[in-house]
Amino acid sequence: MKKQTAGKDNLGNIAPLFAELNDDVLFGKVWSREDKLSPRDRSLITISALFAQGLYPQLKAHLAIGKEHGLKKEEVVEVVTQLAFYAGWPKAWSTFPLIEEIYESDDKNE
Repeated sequence: MKKQTAGKDNLGNIAPLFAELNDDVLFGKVWSREDKLSPRDRSLITISALFAQGLYPQLKAHLAIGKEHGLKKEEVVEVVTQLAFYAGWPKAWSTFPLIEEIYESDDKNE
């Protein structure tokens, strides 16, 4: 897994400790425990949690990470459809355009 620098890049000036915890602990130590859960599974869990909370900027970023970890568009669509009944229909409506945007280049190559 490549070194995560989103914390430093986006928050390093305003919240350096938070940025360090994000990059070094969350992504450096937790996400790297691939013997416990694969990056693909961690992405699926994270996408589900962010969707349930309606945290769209982070959700969009993690949809892209999930795609890098091998999640297919159809799988993410199915997750959102399932969770719509438990976490909110409007959240699904707000998420499908993000999925389209992230997987847009895949659709053009089909």
